Amino acid sequence: MTSIETLAAFLGWCTAINLGMLMFASVLLVPMRRSISSVHAKMFGLDEADLSRAYVQYLAQYKIAFFIFNLAPYIALRIIL
Repeated sequence: MTSIETLAAFLGWCTAINLGMLMFASVLLVPMRRSISSVHAKMFGLDEADLSRAYVQYLAQYKIAFFIFNLAPYIALRIIL
């Protein structure tokens, strides 16, 4: 069985990696939205307006999952330790 310290370290690294991925996706999506939308519209046969909504929804769901599964447990373990 793993110790609480090992679990806290694991969640810390998961938090850092997922925060980096969320920031990377957000930063790239803002300036490159038109080029990404045109590629995805051709690939999936969707309207570009629908894709804008899908991008925002994806980032919002990723952020919620990040808070629930990475950040909140990490903070809880840090409070315990």
